[in-house]
Amino acid sequence: MLRRLAPLAGVLALLALTGCSSTVALKPAPDANNPACAEVTVRLPDAIDGFDRRWTDAQATGAYGDPTTVIVACGVAVPGPTATLQCITLEGIDWLVDESAAPWMRMTTYGRDPAVQVFVDTKKAGANEVLTNSKLVGAVRTTAATSECTAPEELVQ
Repeated sequence: MLRRLAPLAGVLALLALTGCSSTVALKPAPDANNPACAEVTVRLPDAIDGFDRRWTDAQATGAYGDPTTVIVACGVAVPGPTATLQCITLEGIDWLVDESAAPWMRMTTYGRDPAVQVFVDTKKAGANEVLTNSKLVGAVRTTAATSECTAPEELVQ
């Protein structure tokens, strides 16, 4: 009986290793187990700006492109008011924009709990195209808006 299972175990191990090779290793956000993040995650699109979704190993995350071009994480720290980051409104969602790690741009929802963060490699994808993806917008809108930007701007790339 064990001899018959040995080849099957080998094939399963090979499939597991093959499947893991395309998994994006990410760290879950502190509030990733928030039930609202599950609502966001199940609604993430299959593709964003032409980049297909890939498996991740962290709860409440999504990754797109190979190599990774877009990363979505739900449950990040809810940001407070700031005068140092640009606040933009796209599709009715307020985002704080951090360009300090260029060419990666980090956008975090403002006035929503839990907060959602989107990282975009702006050499490969446009932040506007990513943040206006209708399915991503729908996913983020499942989190309740509790406040808004006081003087939103347009995203400049």
